[in-house]
Amino acid sequence: MKKFTAPEDWHSQLFSQGPFAHLQALRNLQAFTTWPSFEWLNAQLCHQNSDGQQIVFTPNALLENETRYYEEIIAQTGRVPTREENWHDFFGAMIWCLFPKTKSLLNRLHIEEIQQHGLKQRSRKRNALTLFDECGLVLAIPDIKWREKLRAHQWTEVFFEHRALWHHELRPFVFGHANYEMLTNPFIGLTGKLLCIVVEASFYALPLAAQYRYLDSQLVKMIQEENVLDDNKHMSPLPLLGIPNWHFDDQNEAFYANQDYFRPKRRSANDSSKRAEKTL
Repeated sequence: MKKFTAPEDWHSQLFSQGPFAHLQALRNLQAFTTWPSFEWLNAQLCHQNSDGQQIVFTPNALLENETRYYEEIIAQTGRVPTREENWHDFFGAMIWCLFPKTKSLLNRLHIEEIQQHGLKQRSRKRNALTLFDECGLVLAIPDIKWREKLRAHQWTEVFFEHRALWHHELRPFVFGHANYEMLTNPFIGLTGKLLCIVVEASFYALPLAAQYRYLDSQLVKMIQEENVLDDNKHMSPLPLLGIPNWHFDDQNEAFYANQDYFRPKRRSANDSSKRAEKTL
C-alpha cells in the first residue's frame, strides 16, 4: 500500500463529496477559497473544559516553548495546539465543534490515565481513547441487529443489499479526525472503528446539528456508564469506502466481494472446536 499523503492546499470541492456532506451542511466549507482562519474556527465553538476554561484553537507557533504534553496543555489551559494549514488539525477542530462534550471527556480520561500510568506507559484504555479519537465512526441505527450484522462482517448484506437505508435509517457520523484527513485522498483499505448508537424514530426528524448534540451526549453516557472505551473490544472495524456514496468508484456487488478489503469474520478457536465436534 502506498504511503498516504493529504492534499497540500485547501480544496473546497472536497466538501461536495459524500463523506464531507455533514461538514458542508453545517459549516458551508465550499464557500472558502483558502484555509479558514483561527478567528473563524474559534467562533464555531463555545465550550469549556472540565476546569471551566474556554476551549481555544491555538496556532502551534504560539506554543513552541511549551513543554507539556498535548493533552496536558488542553486540560490545564484550554488551548488546543493546532497546526496552520494542516488537514489533520483542521478536522480535529471540526470534531471539537461537533462533539465538544465527548472531546472534553476524552481529554479528561487521558489525563487520568497519565496520572495513573505516566506518559511513557500507555494503558489499554488510553490506546482505546486514542484509536476512537483518530479513527472513530458513530453509526445511528434503529435496531441493535445492524450492529451485530456489522460485527459479523456481513458487508454485502448491509452495504449493498440494504444500501437504500444508508443516510436514512443507518446514518454515519465521522468522529475520528484522521478518518476525515484520509478521506481527502481515499484508498482501498481505509477502515474506521465503529460504535453504534440505537436511536428512536424521532431522532431522524431532528435537524443535523441537533442530531450531533444528541449523539455527543449519548457518547458521553456510553463512555462513562458502559465503559465502551476502556479497551478496544467494544469497537469493530468498518471499511469506510463501503458506505454508500462514500467511494467514487462503482460500489457494485463485485466491489464488496473484494475480501482483501471487506474481510470475512475470523472464526474463533471455539467456533473451530464446535465444528470439529459436529463432524465426530
